[in-house]
Amino acid sequence: MNTNKRQEGFSLIELLIVVAIIGIIAAIAIPNLLASKRAANEGSAVASVRTLTSSEATYQATTGAGAYGDLAGLKAAGLIDSALANSGTTAKSGYKFVATPGTGDYLVTATAATFSGLAATGTRDFASDATGMITYTAADGAANANNNGTAIGN
Repeated sequence: MNTNKRQEGFSLIELLIVVAIIGIIAAIAIPNLLASKRAANEGSAVASVRTLTSSEATYQATTGAGAYGDLAGLKAAGLIDSALANSGTTAKSGYKFVATPGTGDYLVTATAATFSGLAATGTRDFASDATGMITYTAADGAANANNNGTAIGN
């Protein structure tokens, strides 16, 4: 009987080193992935605010007979889809949108649904009005009350 059997495979130390390396790579990659997702959400929010700004101008010139509309009115006129129209309650790409018509003006806001922590969907809130200028402020969980933030390129 042969008592000198050769053991093949990885030692416990080798396996722990591999697991540690994978952990280090994950610790570096995950924050970058989350930052990319937040940036994509913000880009989508800006595009949606642009869509709402164009829709408000079209609504005012046609269906609204000089007045601006809210999200339900814009949807009823066929200017926005249901995902954007319902985004005041169900976030669209991590943002909640509101269109508030006023006398001779309107305010469109995009507010990050979650603005802090690892699960943050955005770090900036956006707004636009009849001037067509889109601005942003630091996300704080409350919709912008006006369009007085820092302008972004249109």
